[in-house]
Amino acid sequence: MSLGFEQAGFDVRAAVEIDPIHAGIHHFNFPHCAVIPQSVKDLSGKDIRRIADIEGKVHLVCGGAPCQGFSMIGKRVLDDPRNSLVRDYVRIVSELDADYFVFENVKGLTVGEHRKFLDELIAEFEACGYNVRLPWLVLNAVAYGVPQDRKRLFLLGAKKGKMLPTYPDHLTSRAGHFEEMGLQHGPSCQDALDDLPDAGKFKTLLTSDEVRTSAWGEPSSYAREMRCLDPSAWHFGYPRIWDSDVLTSSTRSEHSEISQRRFSQTEPGEVEPISRFFKLPPWGVSNTLRAGTDAARGAFTSPRPIHYKYPRCVTVREMARLHGFPDWFRFHVTKWHGARQIGNAVPPPLARAIASAVIAAMGFAPEPIQGALELGDVALLQMEMSRASAYWGVKCPIQTRDRKSGTRKRSQLQTETDRLAVA
Repeated sequence: MSLGFEQAGFDVRAAVEIDPIHAGIHHFNFPHCAVIPQSVKDLSGKDIRRIADIEGKVHLVCGGAPCQGFSMIGKRVLDDPRNSLVRDYVRIVSELDADYFVFENVKGLTVGEHRKFLDELIAEFEACGYNVRLPWLVLNAVAYGVPQDRKRLFLLGAKKGKMLPTYPDHLTSRAGHFEEMGLQHGPSCQDALDDLPDAGKFKTLLTSDEVRTSAWGEPSSYAREMRCLDPSAWHFGYPRIWDSDVLTSSTRSEHSEISQRRFSQTEPGEVEPISRFFKLPPWGVSNTLRAGTDAARGAFTSPRPIHYKYPRCVTVREMARLHGFPDWFRFHVTKWHGARQIGNAVPPPLARAIASAVIAAMGFAPEPIQGALELGDVALLQMEMSRASAYWGVKCPIQTRDRKSGTRKRSQLQTETDRLAVA
């Protein structure tokens, strides 16, 4: 969300991220943005203004809070303690007196009994002085230039008296009825990945996530944008100073010969029956990239899809390409954290389209930024949890393992990840 909204012309001033490792990654990529490594439940709008040194108008708050309590029949589900972070989101928007907000969540919030929660949330915003664009929509990233089938709910809101944003029109197509609308055909997996060097050929990537190489292929128009080969690739965001000859976020996965044989025998667009991994179709788009689970839920690795050309799962960088992240954007050096950071993210091109709709409602005309930003300290990409916690001066927000029994015990601290961006 931070990247897409910056590219649309917003100046992202503050980001709230409870996970110290993820906070470090945000700080690396957005060194000019204040990162607040704690839960929104412990923050007020006044705190955010003070920490981020914001004195003037807050134009927008965007984010997506976890909401898990849907089963309290006969009660207001918004009052379920498990949904407290959603109420805190509404509170923060109100306390910051933001002109606009964008709320993102899973498509499942719109169906079945979960709809009660959504209706209550909209009523809560309206009670705080905001209108919400209705009917709400579930948007698919594939319609906004992303080579991935990914559907998410977005609520667009404006302070009463302000013009409500409209949902952005589809920009690209990957389906017949879209093509009938005269839209440009969107990028495929091959468009996204074919120019990238094969990580499997670099021994260095067994112990590192980066390698300098000249083995780049001919880029598609989509890949040109990901590599920032043209000035227009920065949109209205801050250009970054980076080394485009270094392949990053590409630690190799070592698969057994048996697994490689199974991957090779799986047809593109099909699911490999043993691993249940989806094999990317070169002419089509990726399935939804998922985040896996954090330490509080067993630390399961996300199911990365199989490359259409090589008998292996895609790298974190290849996931980033399928998600719309440019190559200068860095992730944690481990595959687990890197994949989580991508799987939990809103694809930047989709976020940019939504942000542009908000800017249009504001009547603001952004202009390209002159100059460029240095990225942060690379040490931020390498920190494990205890070191990251020490860096931010916070307690380690993960559960511990009982050595005697081997069972996991939950920490007394908040373990849900909540994310908020203020612009």
